[in-house]
Amino acid sequence: MSSPILYWARRDLRLSDNPALVAACAAGAPVIPVFLCDEVVESHGAAPKWRLGLGVEAFAEALAEAGSTLILRRGEALKCLRQLIEETGAKAVHWNRLYDPDSRQRDEAVKAALKEDGIDAVSHNGHVLFEPWTVETGGGSFYKVYTPFWKSVRDRDPGEALSTPKIPAPESYPASDAVADWQLGAAMDRGAKVVAPHLNVGEAAARGRLANFIGQGIDDYADARDNLAKNGTSLLSENLAYGEISARACWWAGQRAMQEGKAGAETFLKEVVWRDFAYHLVYHTPRITTGNWREEWDAFPWNTDERKAEVKAWKQGRTGMAIVDAAMREMYVTGRMHNRARMLVASYLTKHLMCHWKIGMNWFEACLVDWDPASNAMGWQWSAGSGPDATPYFRVFNPETQAEKFDKAGRYRMRWLAEITRQPPETASSYFEAIPRNWQMTPEDGYPSEPIVDAAEGRKRALQAYENRNF
Repeated sequence: MSSPILYWARRDLRLSDNPALVAACAAGAPVIPVFLCDEVVESHGAAPKWRLGLGVEAFAEALAEAGSTLILRRGEALKCLRQLIEETGAKAVHWNRLYDPDSRQRDEAVKAALKEDGIDAVSHNGHVLFEPWTVETGGGSFYKVYTPFWKSVRDRDPGEALSTPKIPAPESYPASDAVADWQLGAAMDRGAKVVAPHLNVGEAAARGRLANFIGQGIDDYADARDNLAKNGTSLLSENLAYGEISARACWWAGQRAMQEGKAGAETFLKEVVWRDFAYHLVYHTPRITTGNWREEWDAFPWNTDERKAEVKAWKQGRTGMAIVDAAMREMYVTGRMHNRARMLVASYLTKHLMCHWKIGMNWFEACLVDWDPASNAMGWQWSAGSGPDATPYFRVFNPETQAEKFDKAGRYRMRWLAEITRQPPETASSYFEAIPRNWQMTPEDGYPSEPIVDAAEGRKRALQAYENRNF
């Protein structure tokens, strides 16, 4: 048989609409799927690393059902690939491109080294609808504002979704690690048991979630997605983060819904493109993941000390601002947070508490099972006012009026705050089973009688800082 091809799986844990896998299988040689617990994976926070491991296990099962085997190795990416090439005699490696700075640095080094070794290293587009360098303004530069970006791509054809290929098997597979031995969930500790029931792992589950949303939820999506107490969002961010479903599959499902006259379809398509926009920005301005996108904000007097009491209160869901605290606790119990709530907690941290957005961005990376490097960075900078197309700094979300508007009956707050109701639901009680032991918190501690920073006081302080800025 001809020399095998390595398909290097990363954030594309699916068999359908997988360009790298399809290209590898079409080459007429045996294909060996590989996943590496490499330097990029090792850098992930507790929740996304754990969730990635679960996704890898589901992908391995799907490959086994398709007559293939996923080979697992741990170590520096280039070293692992070279070792596998030596063991198998492979002459080519295929993978789908990623665009965040860490992944790009790794991939560029790997591709250059493999080509120097005489290996055919081929990358494909399997992570976004439209690759960042293919979307330009009339002047030939990249878009910095979402609305014109959306208008420039809304009528583009991203190509049809690819069918699941038949994967040619080699005569034998190289040795493989076991995911369990990697202990990717170690940092989750007891929280894993609490969060696990709320997950939707694997390609089959992702496709089912999309079908359910298109069939039952998309019609009301435009309005329901902001209702904190209602399950009005698609929840697909978890699956998109690990490539268990493709952006293209979501796009065409939304397009069919729009043709059928479903009212929320265009809003859903805009959200899919918003994800593309995040990657567009992270590719063209990688500094967005590590520093203020608007560099003049480097002079803004944000607090950067995570040891401060207000930061601890924010992390623990004990600011005394019920809607903010409910959102933080939702994250610890489910691994997710409602999108509207993400804006509220981000605004409260960066404006009412005057803390640097990087504190929040890094905490979300540790806690969210749907963590995405581009969306997380752009979302935090959008909320803080330091990013592209950002909400103006002087627009300070009032948590109390937001709660009145998007949780009028208080159901969201009661769902997650055990201390405010005599018979708290399991969702609220589970918070105390998920949080770090060293927080030493129980429902009997009582809920703060006053906010750590009042809504009006926090707004006034934020606006004064903005007006007195040195830029």
